[in-house]
Amino acid sequence: QVQLVESGGGLVQAGGSLRLSCAASGRTFSSYVMGWFRQAPGKEREFVAAISWSGGSTYYADSVKGRFTISRDNAKNTVYLQMNSLKPEDTAVYYCAARTRVTIRVGISEYDYWGQGTQVTVSS
Repeated sequence: QVQLVESGGGLVQAGGSLRLSCAASGRTFSSYVMGWFRQAPGKEREFVAAISWSGGSTYYADSVKGRFTISRDNAKNTVYLQMNSLKPEDTAVYYCAARTRVTIRVGISEYDYWGQGTQVTVSS
């Protein structure tokens, strides 16, 4: 069993930055693909970014490419999402997720464990 706890959300003005963190429990964190998803009010949950177990491979949604950076520290069982140049359309609840297989995937059903989410609000 893996437990994921997100932190770092908040209110920021457009153009600003935030860094989200996701702390994971469990000894096998370093073997999981980790992902970030988000869900805006009235919309479906969508993929944001993912990172391989080693951190050597990353993948981003087109909407955040060049603005967001996913990284991980396996010694700390933590994955991060650095969000720069934030836009009002980035407003959403952001979720951390773990996939217990080695290949990066973007589908919600491909991930096995989920955090409770952290709210990010970007004002215009």
